[in-house]
Amino acid sequence: MTITDLNTRHKQDKEHTLFGRYISLNDIVPLIDKLPSNFITEIIGRSVLDQKIYAITIGNGPKKILMWSQMHGNESTTTKAIFDLLNSFKNNYFDDILKCCTIKIIPMLNPDGAKAYTRLNANNVDLNRDAQDLSQPESKVLLDCYNAFKPDFCFNLHGQRTIFSAGKTNNVATLSFLSPAVNTERDINNTRAIAMQIIASINSFMQTELPNQIGRYDDGFNANCVGDSFQMKQTPTILYEAGHYKDDYNREEVRRFTYQAIIAGLLSITKEDVKGDNYKAYFDIPENQKLFYDVIIKDALIDGEIKDVAIQFQEKLIDNKLNFIPKVEKIFKNDSFFAHKWIEANNLEVRTVNKEQLYEGYENDFVFVNNVKKSLKH
Repeated sequence: MTITDLNTRHKQDKEHTLFGRYISLNDIVPLIDKLPSNFITEIIGRSVLDQKIYAITIGNGPKKILMWSQMHGNESTTTKAIFDLLNSFKNNYFDDILKCCTIKIIPMLNPDGAKAYTRLNANNVDLNRDAQDLSQPESKVLLDCYNAFKPDFCFNLHGQRTIFSAGKTNNVATLSFLSPAVNTERDINNTRAIAMQIIASINSFMQTELPNQIGRYDDGFNANCVGDSFQMKQTPTILYEAGHYKDDYNREEVRRFTYQAIIAGLLSITKEDVKGDNYKAYFDIPENQKLFYDVIIKDALIDGEIKDVAIQFQEKLIDNKLNFIPKVEKIFKNDSFFAHKWIEANNLEVRTVNKEQLYEGYENDFVFVNNVKKSLKH
């Protein structure tokens, strides 16, 4: 299986009814309802606002893999990739995976957060900090599913912000991975080593598509995080983080990379002898750094000084449509940060749309550079 093969497959199997960043339960229920009979669909629980939480099971192999997506409601890229993958299974591809594995997928763990486009659930709780308290119904649903299914591996599917670089470089972290820690000392036991070995295999496979654009997420231990919790229960758990790619704020290219990376992980489990012996290449993946802004206005004259203006997009749901609103985060003398979009001010004065002095916290799609209106949008 090559990257070219997967690109061809994804082009044919991409679920075109899902597009962009705002994906809610109403978008995926019709797709679940249309799954063929060999896909076992079930309602495994309900959210705070009584929305259904679904699970889909496919395959009949001895290796059991549990995946869940949209634990954070505003992290939808992996959900799109899941339905692309399900289409590939529907079209009878990757049968070798399904002969070796039984895969259970929770495509949207936090439907309330998905509808509101928020990281949190309807009780304003981060489900990925609730693994010990189990204070929320969604947290209990996931743990009950885990206990009943008894997976051999877990794929914890998330999305990350545009701020991350792959190491201390001008390379955005388009995908990131983590084998979560099992204790504060970050010891490498066999469970963690197995997850590391799978991630190293995924990274090797994906470098053709994303050279130097894959990062390793911080492995600080937190028992309240689900990945750490399941790793502590001796289930190798892989955190997937779908990040940014050039000019891809809808994350349609990133969904393709995520689709590829999920399959690469499944193929590693299916075809490789994953015992945790070959984990060291995991540490060749550079650790994520927070070195990117969405926009930097370079060499701007602000209040008599030449500085750079760092701008981050605020993601706001307005009338059920996701908007990216530029906000000035920092006005500073920059020598170490990068941007997805650069605007050269060339030492000219930069002001607000009202021709006022530019300030931190300013939100608008435009600024004036020497009285010329400039768009801050991507």
